Formats: sequence, structure tokens, C-alpha cells
Amino acid sequence: MRIPAQSVCTAIRDDIVAGLFARGSRLTEEVLARRYGVSRVPVREALRTLESEGFVTTRRHAGACVAEPTEQEAADLLELRAMLEPLAASRAAARRTEAHLKVLRGLVRLGQDRIRRAQGEDLRSLGVWFHETLAQSSGSPGLIALLTQLRHKIAWMYVVEQPALPAECWAEHGAIVDAVARGDAERARVLTAHHAERAFSAYRLRGPVDVRTSQHAVNTASVRA
Repeated sequence: MRIPAQSVCTAIRDDIVAGLFARGSRLTEEVLARRYGVSRVPVREALRTLESEGFVTTRRHAGACVAEPTEQEAADLLELRAMLEPLAASRAAARRTEAHLKVLRGLVRLGQDRIRRAQGEDLRSLGVWFHETLAQSSGSPGLIALLTQLRHKIAWMYVVEQPALPAECWAEHGAIVDAVARGDAERARVLTAHHAERAFSAYRLRGPVDVRTSQHAVNTASVRA
């Protein structure tokens, strides 16, 4: 059975984002292959991909290591996302499908229902799902890939606090969906830019102890020989 390098890449990336591999620590092919139960070939391919994404760097005499981004690099990520998400929303107003709208409206209803019931435990995951769907609605593969990579890197570098006024946050989500549904690209762009500016105030840089337990592993069940 050959595990695809993409699956190995996802597992390593998830563990880096979760903080299981400290920034600056070495990533040896042998140790990673043993950890994920694969050969060194997909690990090698995965490390090359992660280096191109900025999660891994290669050092002389040390080999592959977890990258150590600066505070400026982290700040740049938020600025890039604040520029790209409004663009995705404006394109979604022209390119979204009915299926996209159905999911977006359903997520807004779920989020608002959780707030009414004071059940905010999964609001963050619903918010991530909302923004992922909004990006998908843009119909632009390159833009979708950039935003996906940004989300991974921002999750790695930042802790996100719950918004002080979650009802306002989800009201903004609803307004964005309404603009997208009407095909109003400019209003969708403006609303998303305003939402991003407000939302990023809840982000703070991770410290060395901001580590989560990994829930990820290479899934071999669906991989065919």
C-alpha cells in the first residue's frame, strides 16, 4: 500500500499547526516515516511541498526544520487575508451557485441559532466553514488555494479569541451572504473588508505554550494499493 504524499503532507502540516513540532525543530525523514507509518518517499515529497508553503525550511547541516516566522511575517498574513477575502466575496457575487448559497445560508442560520441558545462551543468551526465556503464560491482555484494556505498559516501563528459580540459577527456573515445572493459584488467586497478588519482584532500571536493536542493522522483506510 502506497500512502499518497498529499495525505502525509496534510498530517505533517496539521501537526505543525497544532504545535506538536516546535518551531525550529528538525524534521527527519526517518522519524516522520515511522510516526505516520509510511515510507520515506512520500515524507520527502511532503516536506518539499511544506517548504514551498512556508511551514518548513532547509538548513545547512541540519536538513528540514520547522520554519520560524517573524512577527512581521505573521502580520503580513493578516494583511494579505484582509485583501484577498473581499476579492473572493466580490467574485462570489458573480460566480456563486445555488448550492453555495444554500450552504452559506445554512451556516448563518446555524451560527445564529447557537448564539440564541448560548451554545457557542462550535461557533469558531462554523465560522471557518463559512469563510471556506465563501472562498469556494469565488470560482477561482488560485484564489481558493491562496486563502486555504493563509488559513493554515494564520491558525499556526495566531490564537483567536471568541468575539465579544458574536451576534454582530454572525449578522455580518448574513449581510455578506445577502449581497452575494443579490449579485452585488461591490457591497459584498465592502462588507467582507469591514468584517475582516473587525475580526482580526481578536487575533493574538501564539506563544511557546499555545499548543493543542493533535487529532490528525494519516488516513490509510481509503487508500488503495
